[in-house]
Amino acid sequence: MTLLFDLDGTLTDPGLGITNSVLYALKAMGIDAPQRETLYSFIGPPLTDSFQQMFGLSPKDADTAVRYYREYFSRAGMFENTVYPGIPELLQHQRGLGRTLCVATSKPLPYASQILKHFRLADYFHWICGPGMDERKTAKADVVADALRKSGASAQETVMIGDREHDVLGAARCGVRTIGVLYGYGSLDELTHAGAWSISETVAQLDSFLQNVEL
Repeated sequence: MTLLFDLDGTLTDPGLGITNSVLYALKAMGIDAPQRETLYSFIGPPLTDSFQQMFGLSPKDADTAVRYYREYFSRAGMFENTVYPGIPELLQHQRGLGRTLCVATSKPLPYASQILKHFRLADYFHWICGPGMDERKTAKADVVADALRKSGASAQETVMIGDREHDVLGAARCGVRTIGVLYGYGSLDELTHAGAWSISETVAQLDSFLQNVEL
């Protein structure tokens, strides 16, 4: 069995770093900043989409906002982050069961790799998959397809684990089922409406489900 893990909201809680980076970008663009809590919607989807949808920016201005975002994120934001309790133990357990573990994130691969190494999670994974810094192929379906190619796994023997509807919908486009996790940033309604195969409320519940699941 191959397990694909989303990064933000699934392995780590990036809320502070991502929202600080968005606030930095908004200030640089001369845009009035909303309450921090409203910016949690940036966690998960591609950045350019979020800047356009939330603030009505043109594609060109959204690209400028992303550049400002990265000024802060690359310097400090990526490390304003914490690993969810129990995640290292879950990853070690699943590796011990012989599962192939991959990260499938819409975060640019250079950032994802740095974060995983910084928090000592990288060695648990056989593959780390994400888009390049050019913001091409940031859609979750593209990332999942890349993970399937690299791992050599079939969709039928693969499970995606993520906290947002983008994980569920993107994986489904590749024929992969998703376990939605509620300890991240997505709601039960969001995940079930998107068609999540199963829901885990906690890391411990996720580990237990994965231990007993058969594909």
